[in-house]
Amino acid sequence: MTDINQNVDKARDMLNLEQKDMQKLPQMLNVLTILTYIGCAFAAIGAVYNYFTISASYKLVENMTSASKELGSSESNTLQSIINQSTEIVKKQYDNRLMIMVLALVGAALCFYGAMQMRNLKKQGYMFYVIGELLPILSFAIFVGFGSLFGGVAMILGTLIAALFIILYTTQRKALVN
Repeated sequence: MTDINQNVDKARDMLNLEQKDMQKLPQMLNVLTILTYIGCAFAAIGAVYNYFTISASYKLVENMTSASKELGSSESNTLQSIINQSTEIVKKQYDNRLMIMVLALVGAALCFYGAMQMRNLKKQGYMFYVIGELLPILSFAIFVGFGSLFGGVAMILGTLIAALFIILYTTQRKALVN
């Protein structure tokens, strides 16, 4: 009769395969990839959300513009120019909402794929990640305008976070071998 427990040690090693592989992965790279997965989910949800809510924003800004024109001379020229600029930005976003959403989703997918590759210690994942981070920023700047890229707090924050993560991943490139 064979002993039932003769393969227990082999089974234990197979169960700990992921843990053994994770020990090769630097802790900083592990944390960065997990944060990237979370960020990709938020980016995808945000892209779809913005696609559906930009029409309401466009209508709101149009109403503000018409109300400010009715008031006419009682408002300052500075306030009128700010309203006109915001109207132009929202109109460009509304006109190009589909392309902005598609490119944002592609960027999130590239970041996700790049993080998966870097988690497997593959160098090509870094390039996928960088392209995925820059694609939504550049597409927004191209479709809406470079002047509006740094006009909003959300775009400034998004650009700074993208730059920070690119720098952090760059410091971890030495751990990538393939």
